[in-house]
Amino acid sequence: MSGVVYLVGAGPGDPELITVRGLACLRRADVVVYDRLIDRRLLDEIPPAARRVYAGKRPGRQALRQEEIDALLVRHARAGRTVVRLKGGDPFVFGRGGEEALACAAAGVAWEVVPGVSSAIAVPARAAVPLTHRGLAASFAVVTGHSPGDPRLDWEALARIDTLVVLMGAAHLAEIALLLQRHGRPAATPAAVVENGTLPDERVIIGTLADVVGSAAAAGIGSPATLVVGEVVNLRERLLGQEEQPSSAASRMRSTTCPSERPAAAAAAISPASAARQGLALTSRMRGSPAPSSRRSTRP
Repeated sequence: MSGVVYLVGAGPGDPELITVRGLACLRRADVVVYDRLIDRRLLDEIPPAARRVYAGKRPGRQALRQEEIDALLVRHARAGRTVVRLKGGDPFVFGRGGEEALACAAAGVAWEVVPGVSSAIAVPARAAVPLTHRGLAASFAVVTGHSPGDPRLDWEALARIDTLVVLMGAAHLAEIALLLQRHGRPAATPAAVVENGTLPDERVIIGTLADVVGSAAAAGIGSPATLVVGEVVNLRERLLGQEEQPSSAASRMRSTTCPSERPAAAAAAISPASAARQGLALTSRMRGSPAPSSRRSTRP
């Protein structure tokens, strides 16, 4: 019997932001191929007998080449297994999910994409930065910062977008800020850099295109980091009610968003086992989620 490959988006970081269907797929998997930025608490949801394969990538290093990942998914599905390819964010937003879906389709393997909450939207939102706002921003764009010099990136057009979100650009923040200014974006445009968005150790640096890069460097901001450029960044202070320290606002927001959540500082010190005892684990909250249907998709 042929198996199936589920391309599952794990969300922006916080394990509670995975979708109900994504979690259901994870809980019935025979094989899980997961990325570097997946929260380890999600891995606790994998059946004990399931095989786990780490396929993480970091600058200059990768556990598996993309061709090897594609072949791995196809091989296990052909062996009749339920395979979950677990990716941060959404599989089809800078996640190479399209390449993996094409590999499955070409091999005649059933596949299904389970969309995830993209960090492009969720990270600014949790940092109190709306991407659109009446009177301030009627458009936004999301761009990869991995290779700012890529000729497919039209920086002149991007500089005119109301709100620009740059993912995977931590190593190129200075170059990106200069490119935007050279193509007409004022140096005084508000900007934010969010490190480890939606997680307990999230840090937010606020400034302008002229100075936010220096502030981020001085604070030791690293990957993963999201850059947001636009007037909507100024809404953060108003939304939070007062001027915040760079790393404090997200913690305070999380403690008031959902009654079941603990303050960020406490959550960071809770192990999965102790979280389960206290009723904080995903398992205790979402065990009733429906399992994926037996329907198989081979859509291209």
